[in-house]
Amino acid sequence: MQVNRFTFRKNERLCRKKYIRELFDEGSSFFLYPFKILYLIHTHTDVSNRQLLISVSKKHHKKAVDRNLLKRRIREAYRINKHILDIYPDKNIFFAYIYIDSELLPFKKIESKLKQALIRLKDILGTEMA
Repeated sequence: MQVNRFTFRKNERLCRKKYIRELFDEGSSFFLYPFKILYLIHTHTDVSNRQLLISVSKKHHKKAVDRNLLKRRIREAYRINKHILDIYPDKNIFFAYIYIDSELLPFKKIESKLKQALIRLKDILGTEMA
């Protein structure tokens, strides 16, 4: 059975308020323009190994149409490039992408920055495992 890894299923989304609060309270972060990335290696056994939260500020993007467009672009970029973190299949990670730019960036720019962020996250996880 071949596994299709180009999906973004419900169990990959960070939804529980308890886990979101834990991520924001105890997680580490780094900044890679136009994203602020929060991450936390968790020990919960009742969740899938990676869960993602995507946030776009209402302060910078007043129209819901713009916020939803950006979230769709970020989700798609993550869906295509999430295989970068596949070298840690047993790592349980919560992470959040917070879009902080006030402009609507095109998909290619968002994808390249998100790919850089995933590579940096992979390196950080590699150093924390050692």
